[in-house]
Amino acid sequence: AAIRDVGRVMGMPYNQVDAVAKLIPNDFHITIDAAIKKSSRLRAAMEDNTEVKRLIDTARRVEGMPRNTSTHAAGVVITHDPVSSYVPLATNDGLVVTQYIMTTLEELGLLKMDFLGLRTLTVIDDASKASGVDINKIPIDDQRVYKIFATGQTEGIFQFESGGMKQMLMNLKPTSLEDLIAATSLYRPGPASQIDTFVHNSNNPGDIKYDTPMLEPILKNTYGCMVYQEQVMQIFRSLAGYSFGRADVVRRAMSKKKHDVMERERTAFVDGCAKNNISSSVANAIFDKMTDFASYAFNKSHAACYALVAYRCAYLKVYHTSRFMAALLSSVLDNSNKVARYIAECKRVGIRLAPPDINSSMKGFTAASDKVINYGMLGIKGVGNDFIEDIIKERQNGNFSSLKDFCERMQGTRFNRRAVESLIRCGALDNLGANRKQMLQVLPILLSSIEERYRKTMYGQVGLFDLGNEKATDQIKLPQVDEFSKNELLQMEKEITGLYLSGHPMDKFDAYIESSGCVRTYDILEAGKSGARLKDSAKVSLCGIINHITVKQTRSNKANMAFVTLEDLYGSVEVILFPNVYTRFASQIIQGNVITVSGTVSVEEDKEPKILVNSVSLPKEMPTVKPQKKKRTGLFLKFSSHNDKALDGVKKILASHKGSLPLYFYFEDTKKYELAPKDNFVAQSETLIFELRALLGDGNVALII
Repeated sequence: AAIRDVGRVMGMPYNQVDAVAKLIPNDFHITIDAAIKKSSRLRAAMEDNTEVKRLIDTARRVEGMPRNTSTHAAGVVITHDPVSSYVPLATNDGLVVTQYIMTTLEELGLLKMDFLGLRTLTVIDDASKASGVDINKIPIDDQRVYKIFATGQTEGIFQFESGGMKQMLMNLKPTSLEDLIAATSLYRPGPASQIDTFVHNSNNPGDIKYDTPMLEPILKNTYGCMVYQEQVMQIFRSLAGYSFGRADVVRRAMSKKKHDVMERERTAFVDGCAKNNISSSVANAIFDKMTDFASYAFNKSHAACYALVAYRCAYLKVYHTSRFMAALLSSVLDNSNKVARYIAECKRVGIRLAPPDINSSMKGFTAASDKVINYGMLGIKGVGNDFIEDIIKERQNGNFSSLKDFCERMQGTRFNRRAVESLIRCGALDNLGANRKQMLQVLPILLSSIEERYRKTMYGQVGLFDLGNEKATDQIKLPQVDEFSKNELLQMEKEITGLYLSGHPMDKFDAYIESSGCVRTYDILEAGKSGARLKDSAKVSLCGIINHITVKQTRSNKANMAFVTLEDLYGSVEVILFPNVYTRFASQIIQGNVITVSGTVSVEEDKEPKILVNSVSLPKEMPTVKPQKKKRTGLFLKFSSHNDKALDGVKKILASHKGSLPLYFYFEDTKKYELAPKDNFVAQSETLIFELRALLGDGNVALII
């Protein structure tokens, strides 16, 4: 952070500062001085470039200084008298906050509580009420629920959505809440090093080893691995005879790396262990393990709460899928990437998202049936909460039958023309007997007539002849015009709702994306996280539609560079074209164009990952591995030829997944499918598909059932 801030002030090019910052090893609490000692590449950069040396030297001087003030996300200080009588206060973004950090508050003896508000609790509450389920009475040993964890189908499940976590779950294959508690505790920077051991021991109990038999009852449920802070405390108590209070004091000292306290306790721990016939060498080894681990250890009580919330999400997803997904979508209406990703998940599990409908949509997303979710009207720009409430109330008198009927009945409510235009443009009035172009053209005339009549009625100006004649609005006819083009309709939906509702411009490129090995936007957005498929500087290709372009001049040579937002079926990411690249491909960087970019992933702390683009191309249709002439079912794998180097690796994977599913090999050089012998048929599983795609690429593996 110090290097990036100093580089920005010095006016150095973004990519140069980014390259230097990434030479800092990604170690916990590393300093710039330690990084220089550890990284020969960083030392070389400083020696070869005086500007880089000046950058690093300046960053050293500001390193460790307060950069900005921030508010603890969930911390609340509770005092007997007004808080200002104990500590100085300030405001931060309109919130009253203490000027002291949490550790100082604790040292002063004040009570700080963390009240964590989880969006997921609202999702569970909404989905369970819509399903008529008492969520507190569901069984917690349902193996159908654990199966979606074991197969990595955890999209939308609290704490278990990331790619790395899904992979861990597929390896672990949890069958109990205890396994989920361990998984949510292990999948973090510190304990993550134990994941492989934990998974191995869970599948091979005979390989578990304990430094002393006294550790077995403490570590048995976690397969010989230290996972929780409670285990650290229990080891102190059981092996060395500590009291509850003293064990907790030591645990806190370990977690805060208070070396002087820990070294004093080492002697006491070793002496206590000696009374239980545990040698000093074993006692010291155990103490070292606890010291290394304690700063990362999780409270099991905390992890248990998280695991239970995740299990309840999974239960609702398994047994009340459409209602759960509707509640989930309603909870992320302000996050277009999340909405797009969950809509894709709905599609995967066979649920259709119906466009908004004035006669059936509610405020949020709602399940119309087990297979259909209605779009929520709160997601429509320009349509306010009050107007939506009026619409829902009025349709209790019967469905709206036409645009005229809707406008007449809503006149006098919190009605406005802009809101009606938004409803038309996103398709919410499509079922009222007219196309969108007809409704938008007739709307001004219709509203003028209704408003005039309403005004006359309000002020008693309706004449004798008006009462006997047909309403003026009945004389207004719809213009005879054709509907907007498909692309125009999609663009209107995107503008009004942030989504493509009646289709997606990227639908026709899906086969190309699968075949070409392009990544998806969610792969980019997860890049750099623990266990993620992509790391920083990974080389990738991404195909998407251009939604936004910002062109800026660089400070150094005033050349143009571009920041482009690319969207696919699952979300959107920013890609950056530096001047030399933008100059070459500027003709293709046009709003609405579908392009494929190739480049490297750039991961920065506290920012969403981006792609630094090297080249741009226009996507073209490519053959897929799916058989077209005969509707064969089975697992289809594509290779360049019979000499493809990947064949040996594939055979090893297939050998451990024997079953009854037909297996086909497609060879590009001969353009032929070959059915494997029946002895080589496989068992269908998510793990098998994941392993094969990791080796061959997504576009070379197709499961048709």
